[in-house]
Amino acid sequence: MDPQAGRRADPDGRRCHDDRAGAGKWLRRHGFSPQRPDRRSYRQDQAKVDAWLREEYPAIAARAKTEKAVVAWADQCGLRSDTSPPGRSWAPAGQTPTVKVSSRRFRVNIMSAIASRGSLWFTVFTGKFTAKVFVTFLDRLARQAGRKVHVIADRHPVHRSKAVRAWLDTNTERVELHLMPAYSPELNPDEILNADIKRHVHAARARSVDDLARDSRRFLHRRQHQPRIVRGYFHARHVRHTLE
Repeated sequence: MDPQAGRRADPDGRRCHDDRAGAGKWLRRHGFSPQRPDRRSYRQDQAKVDAWLREEYPAIAARAKTEKAVVAWADQCGLRSDTSPPGRSWAPAGQTPTVKVSSRRFRVNIMSAIASRGSLWFTVFTGKFTAKVFVTFLDRLARQAGRKVHVIADRHPVHRSKAVRAWLDTNTERVELHLMPAYSPELNPDEILNADIKRHVHAARARSVDDLARDSRRFLHRRQHQPRIVRGYFHARHVRHTLE
């Protein structure tokens, strides 16, 4: 095979990029750019997502405005000590840097909710995520918000449990829970907070579950005093429908 196949020559005879580079130039010239793809579940029902964005969420936001209530986007995440240390570090070429980490396996869980005005509510716990944990969080959220809260969350089994539904039935004046379409975490700006937590709380470096819980609370308390950053979560391209 001709080694020059697929290559072109400049007018002065020098070889330039192959056809793939030429295709890249053509794409850029026509408004394309290389981008990291958004991840979407193949199980997502796009028709339900479109209907939720077009009809259900605007209705929730309108009701909240009429009731002078808060719209809070909620989610839960976990931090594990056996995750890889984040980021990179400088070191002489050929000498891999070393980060001291715990050899023990432990985990903390975080339940959080955020509002587009910059409010953040959270709880950090070490046990399983249960209906009791969730309703306790909802009760505290309503008390701290000082008014009715419309909570938007995913379709986690706990969120749909009988115990949670029973609690909601007796607290309709304080909290309403709205479930997003299945397999659609990208609709929830609280997922951006989750990513922020995992980027800044170095779970692999914690020496005990108490250390990890303390570091998680410290970070979240800091974010509570940084409403500008919390508001920024809502300006990500894929969640701008949440802006009030």
